[in-house]
Amino acid sequence: MSETSTQPQWQEVSHIDDIWEGEMTGVEVNGKKVLIINADGDIHAYHDRCPHQQWPLHDGDLSEGVLTCAQHLWQFDVTTGKGINPSTCQLHKYPCQVDDDGTIRVSVE
Repeated sequence: MSETSTQPQWQEVSHIDDIWEGEMTGVEVNGKKVLIINADGDIHAYHDRCPHQQWPLHDGDLSEGVLTCAQHLWQFDVTTGKGINPSTCQLHKYPCQVDDDGTIRVSVE
């Protein structure tokens, strides 16, 4: 019987100096689209697709902690991924971390 690992498999995606506060960028990790957001110095990682019609969220607008999808203007709280408009939706969040040297890592497993 083989053991399966429950530990996240971290992948380097960027550096903290490359994503300024209030900015976001789309990256690909193991074939999955990931949105990296720097919200007031805290890094968050989400699936880079709007749950409405899978539009790329990195094409949207980020302002005052709110991410607005460019396609149909759905809005999300960037710190929680919870929907603001409509409130019934939720972004898929990926675990992320910032190493002591500023390397941003994400796990999509």
